[in-house]
Amino acid sequence: MANFTLKQLRYFEALAQHRHFGHAAEACAISQPALSVQIKELEETLGAQLVERAARQVRLTPFGEELLIRVHSILRQVDELGEFARAAQGQLTGRFRLGIIPTIAPYLLPQIIGELGKSHPRLDLHVRETLTPRLVQELVQGRLDAAIVALPVEETALVETPLFDETFVLVRPEADAAKPVPRSEDLRDMRLLLLEEGHCFREQALNFCHAPSAVPRDGLDGSSLSTLVQMVGAGIGVTLIPQMAIGVETRSAQVSCAAFPPPQPGRTIGMVWRKSNPLAQAFAEIAQVVREAGEQGAKLPESD
Repeated sequence: MANFTLKQLRYFEALAQHRHFGHAAEACAISQPALSVQIKELEETLGAQLVERAARQVRLTPFGEELLIRVHSILRQVDELGEFARAAQGQLTGRFRLGIIPTIAPYLLPQIIGELGKSHPRLDLHVRETLTPRLVQELVQGRLDAAIVALPVEETALVETPLFDETFVLVRPEADAAKPVPRSEDLRDMRLLLLEEGHCFREQALNFCHAPSAVPRDGLDGSSLSTLVQMVGAGIGVTLIPQMAIGVETRSAQVSCAAFPPPQPGRTIGMVWRKSNPLAQAFAEIAQVVREAGEQGAKLPESD
């Protein structure tokens, strides 16, 4: 029987995720030499090489790739044993790993952190901000407990719980505040600034404009809503932002916000977690806290 440890499996999973010994060691809070020794011992125990060691990057061997699939499953089940024990206590305590997408995080997190501190004082909240595909992957692999995303995500392993709906508003230069609000199809003929590829908000905006996502955009993309709004203030074009972002993103920019006529563009924000997670009932309680915070944010008044 192979005599390897769960700690070694977690180190291997971290190395597979980061593809770099230094970064993986930092994520595991150990020294790089210690991580290297543990991986080497795991290889010797299994009798096969797991990684190809290069100067700047680590690649998994074919055996390593196959092992990684099983390691994900093993560690997920181990984590769920702990979650089962926590669920038996009747209250959610300890570490809670929450993912959230960038077009929600800056506007909702302050309220969520405050409210969860009141309702679940023994909860140790860890936040991970990244794009939806990465969050879904990490949820399925057990590296996150739950995530706040735009629905649907259409992953059969996850439960989707709708929280609240919010509309998108038009952001344009302050000098254009008195002009009529353009129709959705008119936006295709304007200099529409959007988030770069990979953001679900980008696709939602393009769908509202009935515009294909594959059309070259000549540098009209940004990495954040803050960048887009500042570009609008500089007179480069117009953009769309979610309702909850108005207060944060427009306070230092010379822009004007306007609501579109019905049917207004928008999205449904929800919380997702694995169907197999024993803490589903506790997650539903957290979802209610997020729902109440989000409903308040989605009702922020428009600037004009």
